Amino acid sequence: MVERHQAQPSSVEELSYIPDPVLEKRTLRKVDINLIPILGALYSFALIDRTNLGFLYISGMAKELNMDIGERYSISVMAFFVPYIILEIPSNIAIRFVGTSRWLSSIALLWGLTMVSMSYIDTWQGIAGTRALMGALEAGFFPACAYLVSCWYTRREMQLRLACFYLMSVLAGGFASILAYGLYTLDGKAGRSGWRWILFVEGLITVGLAVVAYLLIADFPDKNRFLTYEETKLIIHRINADRGDAEYDQMSWAKFRSYLLDVKIWCFGLLFFGSTVPSYAIASFAPIILMGGGRSVVQSQLLTAPPFVASVVFALITAYLCDKTGKRSLYLIGQAALCIAGLMLTGYAQNNNVRYAGLFLALMGCQANIPCVLAYQSTNIVGQSKRAISNAIVIGFGGFGGIYSALTFRSQDAPRYIPGLWASVACEVLIIISTTFMGLYFVRENKRVRLGLRGPIEVSDPFCI
Repeated sequence: MVERHQAQPSSVEELSYIPDPVLEKRTLRKVDINLIPILGALYSFALIDRTNLGFLYISGMAKELNMDIGERYSISVMAFFVPYIILEIPSNIAIRFVGTSRWLSSIALLWGLTMVSMSYIDTWQGIAGTRALMGALEAGFFPACAYLVSCWYTRREMQLRLACFYLMSVLAGGFASILAYGLYTLDGKAGRSGWRWILFVEGLITVGLAVVAYLLIADFPDKNRFLTYEETKLIIHRINADRGDAEYDQMSWAKFRSYLLDVKIWCFGLLFFGSTVPSYAIASFAPIILMGGGRSVVQSQLLTAPPFVASVVFALITAYLCDKTGKRSLYLIGQAALCIAGLMLTGYAQNNNVRYAGLFLALMGCQANIPCVLAYQSTNIVGQSKRAISNAIVIGFGGFGGIYSALTFRSQDAPRYIPGLWASVACEVLIIISTTFMGLYFVRENKRVRLGLRGPIEVSDPFCI
């Protein structure tokens, strides 16, 4: 019987060995299987639950709750993100003490029950309030997942894994339109509207996944229970050889203050903000944009899926190339430019099919940039406590992206949303400018280290560009 291990090795003597390539490949495959699928499945429904308001809107919620009056819809979209931003950092600190399986599965269980309760609400204020509760719960999920993944892999392996985890949710989000249509066909059953069935059933699915997640989610390398002693030793050796932070360093107020003063983290946050704005906007408003082209409710729901599928394929390819080359800044710039092209087509093309093609390009660009920014940040931040704070801050900026998209895609601008599209273009320009300056800064600092003009960078050398 294979011995399971919890108290993991940390001394130099224990780690000073050359790993067996066969063991390394087998162990990485084991980590991939135990970590990525369940996190991706849970986050898939987190993203569906967060962004399905557009489907609910066209499925009867707007008429039944009078959400098409003034800014009620945009307020309901935005309500999610205020507690989401505020609670990111406390949640990422807490996960180390509570444990990943208990923390993540409890969060999922509670937001699933919240979804179910939303199906019984009769006012738009109630919808906005429960979405705020969901934001408070989900604040602890995505940053924790990104942080957990970053603790298991080397810098040249990180983006593809982050992309697989995140893009599972994007793919599921694309097919959420088909799921929403299927549930919408229950309209009138048991005296309930179609949008209520969407909330009820999707909430129950999330509750079921939360129970499974409690049994399956892997913990951090030093606390895991699914690898053998030798396999755990290998993982810790690889992380220490790559960046020297396999062991958790305790958080302190002095460290916390120093992390908040690191300008790099806030710059990465701006990049993530710029990437999430068009992503949230398209997820929330694409069904309405498509309906504005003369399509029916059913057509609008079904046509939302293909652009998401295309974005997943594109993002996986670029993630592989980024990890292979170790270069990310040029990909960030190119993908932002692709998103701009798509947004302009969606906004100004006269032909509806060309406008629809614009959604493909816009989603391909912004969805590929989300895991790219997370990997860019994680590969340039060393130390587990610092990366926990960095992930929380950076992903918290995604919450600002959600608020920004809700405020700029205004109800009175439907269905073309020209001001909102230009606001998204501005964010992509921000990515291009910020990435250019950060890349030049990293090149300069790496050169200074080589010339002996400054000490080591982030304990590890050099910056990943």
